[in-house]
Amino acid sequence: MELTELGRGGPRVSRVGLGLMGMSGIYGPADESESKATIRAALDAGITLLDTGDFYGMGHNELLLRDALRGVDRSSVFIQVKFGGQRDPSGAFVGHDASPAMVKSSLAYSLVRLGTDYIDLYQPARLDRRVPIEETVGAIVEMIEAGYVRHLGLSEMGADTIRRAAAVHPVTGLQIEYSLMSRGIEASILPAVRELGVGVTAYGILSRGLLSSGSAREIGPADPRARFPRFQSENLRRNLDLLAALEAVADGRGVTTAQLAIAWVLSRGADIIPLIGTKRRDRLAEALVALDIDLSQDELAAIEAAVPASAVAGTRYDPGQMAALDSETS
Repeated sequence: MELTELGRGGPRVSRVGLGLMGMSGIYGPADESESKATIRAALDAGITLLDTGDFYGMGHNELLLRDALRGVDRSSVFIQVKFGGQRDPSGAFVGHDASPAMVKSSLAYSLVRLGTDYIDLYQPARLDRRVPIEETVGAIVEMIEAGYVRHLGLSEMGADTIRRAAAVHPVTGLQIEYSLMSRGIEASILPAVRELGVGVTAYGILSRGLLSSGSAREIGPADPRARFPRFQSENLRRNLDLLAALEAVADGRGVTTAQLAIAWVLSRGADIIPLIGTKRRDRLAEALVALDIDLSQDELAAIEAAVPASAVAGTRYDPGQMAALDSETS
């Protein structure tokens, strides 16, 4: 597994990471034994960067990761944790809290659930508009100075907010959605993080399955993805047309559309680390093939012609969630 720096002069981590969110029921049931086996398979493949959140399954995801890492040298893995997402007993999201008190309280619970003395990178999941980013970052810096956190991260934040945060303390990584179907970061966010030396961990690299043959075509009313605009009625039909065009390019190369889409993200630069979000070993193995796909300029042009950013139908979240994204509104 190739290693790369997360941020300019930052920690060395695997060229791809493993996103654990789907292992805790966000996109339907997951088999816990298979999830743990997938984490161990990722480690065996050389993946060191593991991404979780304290609100994934209301703590379940962190406990799952703790169990999967039993017997593993702690220094051999890089664990990044998101905090601040607030959920009620039904699992519904009810807001975001990134106040200094929540920073420290959430961290304390995560350390216990993960069974570790420190977290490698700690990041608010969203901007809490009630709290200046400087105060959120300041609290994380206190935890860095106390030895509980190694690196500061941000998630789904706009260029201005990233600059304000970086003025308080160097930002190591920005987690944000980035794929052939979600290219909004290219206008102002990507130039800003590159200027500041901030690495990117990209989630949603398959646009929740829209860039994976078969998955999106099987969606029904009970599928958790049906709540996303891109999977609804006419939007879905138009997006499946884009998938069909990408399939033609993938067939010509002898790879799957998922592999091609991940290879495209990898081609964007060594400072962009795709997060493979899966709960199954077979899907992980398929995704890792992308590491060996070198795309020519002609192939990159054909991929982007098949899935033009302007042709994607629907936003990545519903209007309320989009309005809460600093990365989309600032």
